[in-house]
Amino acid sequence: MLKVRIIPVVLLQGYSVVKTIRFQERRNLGNPITVARIYNTRNVDELVLLDIDAAKKNTKIDSFTVEDVASECFMPLTVGGGLRTISDISEVLARGADKVAINTQACLEGNFIERASAVFGAQCIVVSIDVVKIGDVYKVYSHSNGTATDLDPVGWAKKAESLGAGEILLNSVDRDGMMDGCDTLLVSSICKAVEIPVIAVGGVSGPEDAVSAVEAGANAIGAASIFHFTSHTPELLKQALHRHGHPVRSEPKIDWTI
Repeated sequence: MLKVRIIPVVLLQGYSVVKTIRFQERRNLGNPITVARIYNTRNVDELVLLDIDAAKKNTKIDSFTVEDVASECFMPLTVGGGLRTISDISEVLARGADKVAINTQACLEGNFIERASAVFGAQCIVVSIDVVKIGDVYKVYSHSNGTATDLDPVGWAKKAESLGAGEILLNSVDRDGMMDGCDTLLVSSICKAVEIPVIAVGGVSGPEDAVSAVEAGANAIGAASIFHFTSHTPELLKQALHRHGHPVRSEPKIDWTI
């Protein structure tokens, strides 16, 4: 059984860390180097670093920022934002990233996943799928134009896996920054459709939400707001998961009174 990972998701706007609410409202949180240093001390398993404006602006995540963060990051680092070519991926890996997150380019050019996986290995390729709910229907969200696409998230996740994705980063746009619980129906539908690991992102407000997402099938929990704006720590999430019988990396010290 795979051990559950706790993964902070750090969003970049230029050279600043921001926290979004439903991909719209933004709050500045400072320097990514400082944030990376903090997470180094907090028993997290991995770190995800995403430039949220790169696709829309037809740019890519700054390679020097990647290098600076990687130099301070003592856990695996996944990097994404405007990566469109094999050369783009090579550059961020050379700067210290361990994996890359591909979103917009994968939607625009399906065989990009296949080509990237062939060059770097599936373990290096994370396909990021952002999902919005319109009425009762889930749709894949596009960063390039800020709207929903016609892609069905379940079908897209299955295709990404078949093309060589090694992991899915699943983000509920509607739950982003809201801290009102994970969309477990969405998580469950994706996890049942694929065999590769799924990182569930969006809505985690406390340890119980992490447990719910894992019980819906998630292999990892991605979060940001809970760590920035509450007293909950990655350690507390691991404690809750451990108490509920879910194996975690770097086993926590359990306080059975909480």
